[in-house]
Amino acid sequence: MPAGAGLVIAVLVLAAFVMLLNETVLSVALPTLSDQLRISTSTVQWVTSGFLLTTAVVIPTTGYLLERFTERQVFLAACLLFTAGTLICALAAGFGVLMVGRVLQACGTAMVMPLLMTTVMRMVPESRRGGVIGIITVVIAFAPALGPTVGGVILARLDWRWLFWSVLPLMVLTLAVGLVKLSAGASARAVPLDVLSIPLAAIGFGGLLYGLSAVGAGGTAPAVTGVTLGVGALGLTAFILRQLRMQKRDRAMLDLRPMANRTFAVALSMVAMLFMCMIAVVAVLLPLYLQTVHGEGTLVSGLVMLPGGLVLGVLGPIVGRVYDRLGARILVLPGAVISFVGLCLLAVLGAHTPLWLVVVAHVLLMSGVGMMMTPLMTDALSALPEQLYSHGSAIMATVQQVVGALGIALFVTVAAMATRSEFPVPDAAGLHTAFLLGAVIGGVVVAMALLVKSPARAGR
Repeated sequence: MPAGAGLVIAVLVLAAFVMLLNETVLSVALPTLSDQLRISTSTVQWVTSGFLLTTAVVIPTTGYLLERFTERQVFLAACLLFTAGTLICALAAGFGVLMVGRVLQACGTAMVMPLLMTTVMRMVPESRRGGVIGIITVVIAFAPALGPTVGGVILARLDWRWLFWSVLPLMVLTLAVGLVKLSAGASARAVPLDVLSIPLAAIGFGGLLYGLSAVGAGGTAPAVTGVTLGVGALGLTAFILRQLRMQKRDRAMLDLRPMANRTFAVALSMVAMLFMCMIAVVAVLLPLYLQTVHGEGTLVSGLVMLPGGLVLGVLGPIVGRVYDRLGARILVLPGAVISFVGLCLLAVLGAHTPLWLVVVAHVLLMSGVGMMMTPLMTDALSALPEQLYSHGSAIMATVQQVVGALGIALFVTVAAMATRSEFPVPDAAGLHTAFLLGAVIGGVVVAMALLVKSPARAGR
């Protein structure tokens, strides 16, 4: 690789790991937050889904930011926003202030991930991208998977605010290292920002997510929910049409031309469904099942989910090297089957299911995801011309965050609607239905895996 590329990528990976770890660290704290802040389960899930939604709104602007400002400026801005948000969350006395901090954290996270992927695509030779993106996959998937375990360990002894106090020193250290070690990177150039696209993205993504969450929350008039969903759909349609129009003059905030590439479109669709299931299961469903149905504490809940996170972390670099030698198909197809089996096992969990079976189901899901994410992401971006790397990275990151947020809202809604008891949290019947939905999505992923090709490329 070019001189200094390894150091640049290492600093960006460190920042992304800390930020994405924080993405799901609150998942095991949702019942605690609901009780201490006196809010419903459907409301408290916004500390996670709101984080994901904010990143989805901000990420499309990163294509512009990476052209308008240097890599060092974008990195420092992201770290400062995240650090400020973490401090606000740690000091929050109520849900409103907590959400303000989460929004700032999300803004920082949204800027780092496209910066990391674009940097790798520009600095790493094609023959080594699989191995490097395999390490990045550890960050993208392992950090959120590890979040519940870290959260459970902290909550077993300390107040929920320590979920943020513990992250703060890591972020300050990352900021200091980046300040000293990162160079300016590519030169900035004056490019126009399509300001109208920003509110269109916010209205589109925000309306859809809020409307879907309102269905499961109850207490919201059906007419209001319908109007919110309609406004969201119209906003998203207007956003897409705006980008298609502006990209003809190379002024789109998010250039959608990568979507016309078959390899990119297939890989993106599969990554979207995988991320939807993984985030919903890891961040919401499995912690709720362990704590409300199985009756476990936060520490045990976190430890049950630890093996799956570790497997995901170990697989990342190995899968990347196999991809560099043999291509995507040999990894994606068996990975899809393994994740489907894991989702099917989760769908049969009950109040008396032994914990070892829960661990096996979670490990299978994480193993399948680990075998698929690196090949799909690498294939998708490598199929694009260099001038579209930043927009391809932004599209992929945007879709991941949107489907993550929509997945949480969708699965919580399904669980709430299928719940037979009058308790404010989903019961065993509700969670069973939500897990069953995940198994159906997993079956679709298996079918789509048959579309993945493995053309020989230079360097393999």
